[in-house]
Amino acid sequence: MLRKEQNDLITQTGPGTPMGELFRRYWIPALLAQELPANDCPPVRVKLLSERLVAFRDSEGRMGLIDEFCPHRGASLWFGRNEQCGLRCPYHGWKFDYTGQCIEVPSEPPESKFADKIKLKGYPLVERGGVLWTYMGPADEQPPLPEWEFATVPAKHRFVSKRFQECNYLQAMEGGIDSSHVSFLHSGNLESDPLFKGAGGNKYNLADLQPHFEVVESPGGLYIGARRDAENGNYYWRITQWVMPSFTMVPPRGNHSVHGHFWIPIDDEHCWAWSYDYHPTRELTDAEVAAMKVGKGVHVKLIPGTYRPVANKDNDYLMDREAQRRGVTYSGIEGIAIQDGSLQESMGPIVDRTKENLASTDNGIIMARHRLMKAAKELQQKGTLPPGIEPAHQKVRSASVILPPDQPFKDAAREALIVRKGIAPASV
Repeated sequence: MLRKEQNDLITQTGPGTPMGELFRRYWIPALLAQELPANDCPPVRVKLLSERLVAFRDSEGRMGLIDEFCPHRGASLWFGRNEQCGLRCPYHGWKFDYTGQCIEVPSEPPESKFADKIKLKGYPLVERGGVLWTYMGPADEQPPLPEWEFATVPAKHRFVSKRFQECNYLQAMEGGIDSSHVSFLHSGNLESDPLFKGAGGNKYNLADLQPHFEVVESPGGLYIGARRDAENGNYYWRITQWVMPSFTMVPPRGNHSVHGHFWIPIDDEHCWAWSYDYHPTRELTDAEVAAMKVGKGVHVKLIPGTYRPVANKDNDYLMDREAQRRGVTYSGIEGIAIQDGSLQESMGPIVDRTKENLASTDNGIIMARHRLMKAAKELQQKGTLPPGIEPAHQKVRSASVILPPDQPFKDAAREALIVRKGIAPASV
């Protein structure tokens, strides 16, 4: 368990907090590219790390993410007119460019250069892999652009979605690196979900409910190995990649696409659950994409016009007790992503980790917490940049493999855990 001060440290990500400063050293997903589809399109509200911002694409296609509120009287720039290379506040006409620099104050004579003295906080936006990424840290420490494999494959090889989740990022992320719950919570879906069924590894998940965990530090985070019994004395290993601060890649199944998540704080009680599927050596099929769009696999069905799931806490996640009783779904909730989200949200906005009783299967969660807290403190106290920033830390893969009992997974699967162009993921 964590002490209260440790729980506060690791869950609070607003401006000036140690964990907030840590997140601000990374490129993090801010918007789907489709949310800013064209030059001079309507601006979009964005809240990240407890900062209220507005994103827009100007007349020349340049994108900006700036403070939401006009520095004149505090009106929201979401109401602004996006025109002629700037966002104009409709209240008194003050206009800002994509960097946040004020470029026009109609009430003041141009020769006064009053506008030059006004600048909103602004962050860069770059498009990569159908995602608009932002960097919210010191400009002179901006890291290389993100190199996650899903974001660098051809567009037809991937599918990316996001959903609003009503809890702190950490409890959501901890669910993403917990392989032991698959044998219970998702057991009803392994052979029914079109993005999971038919994989050889499913039988090991369902047959062995007591996985043995081995967790090893990686350059960017952790290799989290979950070992289950297989035939002839061998082991079935599912090796999850966790890369700081909150990237997870779930081990693949059969020839299905690979999937994973980013868990990005909106504020301390809400987060964005970003989900991706991709395959490095083939296009996703029409059937796969259609399934993802209706909420299969790690994606969800959304309320039209929003990023909130149709199944949410206000309707008890469409719980079906009869389906639970008959074993159609283990929890009575349909959909792998909402099965996770429902239980993570049920813990409350921020889990009180002083009350936990962790088991051996929680070693990945324990080590991830320690790596995050250590990195946040070293950044705060020594200025040490955290792991996960370097492109090499991001060019990684998860893997599922069958190994003899005398082979440590981190050595035997070493090649499978890095991106190898033109080679399919290691999968069972």
